[in-house]
Amino acid sequence: MAAFPHSPNSTFRRLRGQHSPAEFAALVRRAAKEIGETVSCDARYIGRVESGEIRCPNYAYERVFLHMFPGRTLADLGFSPRESVRGRAAQRGPDVPRSPSSAKESDVLRRAFMAGGSATVAAATLGLTLLGDTRRLPARAGESEAAAVEDAVRRIRLLDDRHGADALYRKASEPLRTAYALLDAGATRQSTEDRLHAGAGELAVSVGWLAHDSGRFDDARSHYAEALATARVARDAGLEAHAFSNMSFLARDTGRAREAVRAAQAGRRAASSLGSPRLLSLLALREAGGWAGLDDRKACEESLARAHREFSRGPAEADPEWMSFFGEAELESLEARCWSALGEHARAARHARRAADLQDPHFARNVALYTAELAGDLARAGAPDEAAWAGGRALDLLAEVQSTRVRAMLAETATALVPHQRSPRVGAFLTRSPAGGSPV
Repeated sequence: MAAFPHSPNSTFRRLRGQHSPAEFAALVRRAAKEIGETVSCDARYIGRVESGEIRCPNYAYERVFLHMFPGRTLADLGFSPRESVRGRAAQRGPDVPRSPSSAKESDVLRRAFMAGGSATVAAATLGLTLLGDTRRLPARAGESEAAAVEDAVRRIRLLDDRHGADALYRKASEPLRTAYALLDAGATRQSTEDRLHAGAGELAVSVGWLAHDSGRFDDARSHYAEALATARVARDAGLEAHAFSNMSFLARDTGRAREAVRAAQAGRRAASSLGSPRLLSLLALREAGGWAGLDDRKACEESLARAHREFSRGPAEADPEWMSFFGEAELESLEARCWSALGEHARAARHARRAADLQDPHFARNVALYTAELAGDLARAGAPDEAAWAGGRALDLLAEVQSTRVRAMLAETATALVPHQRSPRVGAFLTRSPAGGSPV
């Protein structure tokens, strides 16, 4: 069957100016580094954009392009709206045609997944609840439904970056139930069913992370296990590696260090053939965190060395989309946690400070997290005034981020700073802290 023709993106070509595609790709990679983003841009990618083959970039590239051209929208850069690119009848190609009523149901489902604004997930949940009460899901899922699930994953990750997990977790559970209902209904084509498996599994990991970050550890464990089961049914090594990565992180956070090591090692085996050094780097850092929890310094240092070695190989086309968060700032943060667990708090503080400095302010949740980590490390390293300053900055960031995880970290820092409460700066922090401390 003939491929659908692409309309060249002449706007983007004009923006490239006199730079060659390779030179412009280098500028894109440099801009990505400036905001802590990870993209593997080369001349071929620029050519695909300009030819119109890439009608709308993924979210990582979107953030980079908008950073490069401040004040412009994707439309100003010559791209099509995301919703017009994914899942429309014109793009379905050989998919089985559906009736008008089925298409209408899919449009309602899409709007439910993709509702926008600061209350995005609340609006999506309302739409999905109404859909479940008054409408039937399509008898068989098509490309439109698969695209809706994939967009739900991206939307939830974007909202978590900006607002934190607490307000999102309950709202995000409804799209997850709908995704698995679509999976149970079956799909019109095997390729669509594969997409649904991958999308539902990634959605389970994302919802599990929201539970994890908001302190609902049993719920997180259940969601991660669901994702792992989905990965194994679908024989999806990438999803399996992702599930094991998050399971390792959760195990470390809940004091099960040996399990953290085993899960990270299982993730490494799943990821070994995927061709993504950055994924192997992240899994090595997960393993290092487990070894640090076991107080095995030698094994921790070996895992950290492997993480840096894999990270230095740079981004690759095979890097999973969900890893857009994993740049140098996250590497520094995860290493800081290892040194902190080993009792080297001054060393941990140096890495945590680099993490906070490197992180793009757009990712408010991560900036708050890294700054809270810095405050805790400084408090334990014997620098109470600096710790109080960092803690106060993290509290300021919590005005726009809702994260039980960050609040718990700041409460621990407040407890550590109580002996220094007569310092004006420490006293001011204690008065504001989540522990509700006040100077005496």
